[in-house]
Amino acid sequence: MEGCVLITDIARFSVNDGPGFRTNVFLKGCPLRCAWCHNPETISAGPQLYWKRRLCVQCGACLDACPRGAIRPPVSPELGRDPDSPCRKIDRTKCDLCMECVKACRYDALQVVGKPMSASEILDEVERDRPFYDNSGGGMTLSGGEPTAHPAFSRELLAGARERGLHTCLDTNGFCGFEVLEELCGLADIVLFDLKHLDPVRHFEKTGARNEQILDNLMRLSRVHPGIWIRIPVIPDFNDDFAFHRRAAAFIASLGGSVGRVDLLPYHNWCQDKYDWLGTDWAYRDVEALDPSFLELHAGIYRETGLGVTIGGSGFEETQTAHGP
Repeated sequence: MEGCVLITDIARFSVNDGPGFRTNVFLKGCPLRCAWCHNPETISAGPQLYWKRRLCVQCGACLDACPRGAIRPPVSPELGRDPDSPCRKIDRTKCDLCMECVKACRYDALQVVGKPMSASEILDEVERDRPFYDNSGGGMTLSGGEPTAHPAFSRELLAGARERGLHTCLDTNGFCGFEVLEELCGLADIVLFDLKHLDPVRHFEKTGARNEQILDNLMRLSRVHPGIWIRIPVIPDFNDDFAFHRRAAAFIASLGGSVGRVDLLPYHNWCQDKYDWLGTDWAYRDVEALDPSFLELHAGIYRETGLGVTIGGSGFEETQTAHGP
């Protein structure tokens, strides 16, 4: 048993991460560094510190509490709350994450990111919504971050969910050894497998890793697991061109009947605040979100190959194929 890992969120009533109403467990830690990542707080496996400028009254209590001199002096509350202001409360080059500032803050402007939880604690929390799972065909989705980065803990959590009769989805980027992937996927009813690009150089440019292992894992997994949903985050100027989607549709169709459907996930920039809270610049900050209707033509490419496809990945959306209505 691995004990505890850090959790960034347990999101209830999720409808875009598997069938029915689901509780999505976000583990902390991911081996990829996707430039567009919508959950930047899940990349690092360790605890982090949020500064939420809109809640900060610039009282100076955190400055007095910090033993490392990592807190900058107060400014006017108006300047501090301005999202376009270069003001940053924390000098992160000096911060050692002792969290004394969090204890001193009375306004929740400073918050710890990453709560240690055991598998049993998580399952007790997930099981609270069992009536909604039973009525909708939902259950638990294990996400991140990347669950395969915590193989022993993820195994314990998925096995525990199975023992309790909970439906499970495993959301993975597939960047791990196949033995780890096969074991964890064997404990999941559905595997939500991210496919970001087919070209290894383009994949490396935006994620920090090549994709040969990912594609090989997906091909091998398709031969042993009957329930795979491919999820493609569609990112402007990365994989939003028709040529990529024609290649992707042909590749996915070649995997056979184990692929239940394809989810096209339009890029959005609703996570801008998270980067600000972490004191991190984001290359995609000024990139406009994709309108889901933009992907209708892309979805048609997959339907032409006989693949079921959704835009957005709703667990309640009717999946259409080339032979459907």
